[in-house]
Amino acid sequence: MLRWPSLLAALTLSAPALAAQSEAELKRYFEGRTVATRLAMPGTENGVDIHPGTDRPLDYPKYADRLKDHGTSIRAGEPVTVTKIRVKDKLIEFQLGGGGYGTFGDETSSNVGTAATPKTKREKNLEAELKRATDPARKRAIREELDDLKADRAREDARNRSNVAEAEEHRKQNIRQRRLEGGSRFNIRYRDGVPSTALRPDAVMAALAEYVDFGSIRQAQVSPTDGSQVGGAGDRVPRRGGLPRKGMLAQEVDAQLGPPAASKERREGSLKVQTRDYSTPEGRITGEFVEGVLIRYTVTSE
Repeated sequence: MLRWPSLLAALTLSAPALAAQSEAELKRYFEGRTVATRLAMPGTENGVDIHPGTDRPLDYPKYADRLKDHGTSIRAGEPVTVTKIRVKDKLIEFQLGGGGYGTFGDETSSNVGTAATPKTKREKNLEAELKRATDPARKRAIREELDDLKADRAREDARNRSNVAEAEEHRKQNIRQRRLEGGSRFNIRYRDGVPSTALRPDAVMAALAEYVDFGSIRQAQVSPTDGSQVGGAGDRVPRRGGLPRKGMLAQEVDAQLGPPAASKERREGSLKVQTRDYSTPEGRITGEFVEGVLIRYTVTSE
């Protein structure tokens, strides 16, 4: 006969154990298989929220807002790989084609930091001399030179703002493109926690039946058509090679093309500018990065 403390411990441990066991079963059943969504999926890790057993399982205005804000990453009827299943306290994540852009490690900000051009040593010395000067003619000469130096700084700041604006625009375009390629997900939500009856493949399919066509599920894992590979957990592995896109971060270009064969760095006012050379099957790619953002590149034969 179980004592009360032992019984309490058993009850306490049973729910997490069941969830872990059921998550493993869902992973084995779904991950790596192909389905087709019955509606367009937004390019965000927020995906589409489904509330089974309620009067309004899908909040269409919220769904429309996410499509408008993030674009369509998976078109209705388009085959897509189930890349991950996760069971949490109050939801089951049904991730498709990568799960949606914006997860940990994805760059979501288009801001490129910069600072005003600092005063030169000459300008600082002249300001100090102006405070000490008593001769009107000398004061006038100092002020004129200071005005010229301030004008030079203003022109440098204007050039920097132009470079930053170009880098930010490229970065925005890159993020938009990444969202279109990052997949999406369904979040099957339960207000009072995920019930044990929902932790079965047939229950998941029933919850998503109106939004997902499961008819094409096959036992064999289907290879993606974009040149990527599916890893052990179903996540996409980026394809190496090909040409980069403006707006990519330096580390993203390195991940695509490999480490640069050569790299040089210079300052343009307050901006850090890098030139990085990559040896690729397409030729030698020379990219110029402003504060770590690719703004232009050239390809030459090797």
